Amino acid sequence: MSGYYQEKLSALRLKRCYDIAPPRVRQYLNAEIRTVCDKIKPGNKVLELGCGYGRILKELSGENAILTGIDISYANIHYASEDYLSGYSCHLITMDALSLGFHPQTFDLVYCVQNGISAFAVDPAALMLETIRVTRPGGKVLFSSYSEKFWEERLQWFRLQSAEGLVGEIDDNLTGNGMIVCKDGFRATTYNQRDFNKLASKTGKKFEIYEVDDSAVFCEIIIG
Repeated sequence: MSGYYQEKLSALRLKRCYDIAPPRVRQYLNAEIRTVCDKIKPGNKVLELGCGYGRILKELSGENAILTGIDISYANIHYASEDYLSGYSCHLITMDALSLGFHPQTFDLVYCVQNGISAFAVDPAALMLETIRVTRPGGKVLFSSYSEKFWEERLQWFRLQSAEGLVGEIDDNLTGNGMIVCKDGFRATTYNQRDFNKLASKTGKKFEIYEVDDSAVFCEIIIG
């Protein structure tokens, strides 16, 4: 699905997905941002994987942290740099999350939220290990996906996106059990608490899995 986000769902089209989000979805998005904010201390070096057009980074700009965002889509990074985050102090780079161009132990917090672990369409275990590599001892890594309790709201949001032509027509025969499938090839899965537990257990690090707002499942890895 990473190619889909690069070619069809980036920059202004991606922003439109969030602009049309219903109130309950906006509540979920804000709850995710608050969870990330709560992990940041003044002066921390923070990295966002899959920063898109800068939606979350703008909200974090008042946290007195050193912010870096990467995204595989050049269109996203260009729009964020030249428009959406113009005037904000953020370091933005077009980069593959599986091959981060940073030295080991660079960041205090690395986060990949809003179901990026699914949307990136890469090996999730390799992704976790790469984020751990660039995180300092005492730092944290955050991943999030959708709660099973949020299914109806999530599906409604995707139907709105489909109606505007942002994603393809939803295939109701294949959509269900946490997976949204569109007739143009778009497919969105999720990671539940059991999935995160299985992945994080392989890292050898301490971790905690919890739900926020009955809408997001977080996996928080503590770097010892």
